[in-house]
Amino acid sequence: MKTGSAIIVLLIILSLLLVAAGCTQPAPATVTPSPTVPAAPAAVSSTKDEMVAFVKEAAAYAKSHDKNASLAEFSNRNGSFIHGDLYIYAYDFNGITLAHPFNPEKIGVDRINEKDALGTLFITNLRDAARNESGFVEFAYINPANNYTVEKKLGYVEKVDNDWWLGSGIYFGPVT
Repeated sequence: MKTGSAIIVLLIILSLLLVAAGCTQPAPATVTPSPTVPAAPAAVSSTKDEMVAFVKEAAAYAKSHDKNASLAEFSNRNGSFIHGDLYIYAYDFNGITLAHPFNPEKIGVDRINEKDALGTLFITNLRDAARNESGFVEFAYINPANNYTVEKKLGYVEKVDNDWWLGSGIYFGPVT
């Protein structure tokens, strides 16, 4: 009887150790991203020169293709205008979003009076740079590739024609 009790106690202790070690827990469920949450651009660090070349490439594309086809391509998150952490967005000169691959819910939305995390009218500033044919604008924006933290962002924009402009941006550090 003593041997049987010792075996039972040993089995109980062994079972508790297995449970504590996680050996009997089910495998974690596979997490599928929600279709309503936009996927973040890749966490890569493009350079300022790469960003400018990318926007120039997109502007040339827009000038040589139908506007609707261009906007569809710029909004395509699997399209040719997603390069690592760079993507193209497009607006008209009233501040209406025309294309955005990671925030399609913003298409058709007037964002001219939208402020960044520091209270700057960043779309207005980007638009004003585009009115001068091209330019850079610094602003503070959430970085989806860095846990949605607010970071400094440098945007570069180019005018396509008198109706619309496009741009891209790179993150370059924490807001201080």
